[in-house]
Amino acid sequence: MSAREQILHATLRLIGEQGIGAVTNRAVARSAGVSLGSLTYHFPSQEDLLREALHAFVEQEIARITAYVTSLAESGIAPVQAADQVEKAVVEFAYGPEQIANLELHLHAARDPALRETSTRSIEAYDRLATAILKALDIPDAETHAPAIVAMLYGLALRRLATGDTTATGTADAFRLLLLGALPRP
Repeated sequence: MSAREQILHATLRLIGEQGIGAVTNRAVARSAGVSLGSLTYHFPSQEDLLREALHAFVEQEIARITAYVTSLAESGIAPVQAADQVEKAVVEFAYGPEQIANLELHLHAARDPALRETSTRSIEAYDRLATAILKALDIPDAETHAPAIVAMLYGLALRRLATGDTTATGTADAFRLLLLGALPRP
C-alpha cells in the first residue's frame, strides 16, 4: 500500500472511530505510519484530505458492490429474490469505521460547502450504481427509482448504527417493497 493509500485509510479509520475532530495532521500521520511531511506533501489541506478520503472510500465501495451486482445479474435471479441477496451484501459490506466515516463525511459536507461537491458526487455515484442494479433486474424507469433505493439504504445504515444491529434485519423487506412498487402491474 502506498503512503497516500495508507493516509487515506488512516483518515477514514480515525473519522469512523473518533469523528471528524480527530483528524489532525499529526494523528493521521501517526495512524498511517508516515511522516508529517509525507502527509502534507500528499494532502496540502484538511479539505483535500477529507475530500479524497470520501472519494477513495466511495470508489472502493462501488467496485465491491458492482462486482456483487454483476454476479447477481448473471445469475438471472428474480427481483423479489434479489432483495434477500441485497440484505446479505449489506451485512458483508456495511460495517467498520470506514462505513461510519462515510456517513460522517456526508454530514460534515452539509456544514462545509467545500466538501459538498464531493458528497454530492458520492451520492450520484450510488444513484448510478442503484440504476444499474435496477436495470439488471429489468425494473422499468430505473433512473427514477434509484434515488429512493439509495436513500433507503442510507437510512437503514443509520438505523443499524443507532441500534447496533449487525444483521441488517429488514433490509430485504424494505428493498422488496420498493421493487414491488416499481414493477409494472400485470
